[in-house]
Amino acid sequence: MEKIRLMADDGQELEFYVEEQAKISGCDYLLVSDSQEEEAQAYILKDISDKDSGTADYEFVEDGEELKAVSKVFEQMLEDVDLEF
Repeated sequence: MEKIRLMADDGQELEFYVEEQAKISGCDYLLVSDSQEEEAQAYILKDISDKDSGTADYEFVEDGEELKAVSKVFEQMLEDVDLEF
């Protein structure tokens, strides 16, 4: 499973496992988890990087409506997984 590392605003390095990725309405999203265990915490990240920058820049999806819509897409992609946000 692919891992990604993100730098938090406070300078702390965060590591996540990429569970799935999707392009929705022209935006790239990642479903990530903090562990490979069954009861891992899941998060949805949105790619907000400038297409010309050459580096990826992600932010946590916090908007309730966006989170609900994107999580439904990931639930359909991963039929055997129950996502709770």
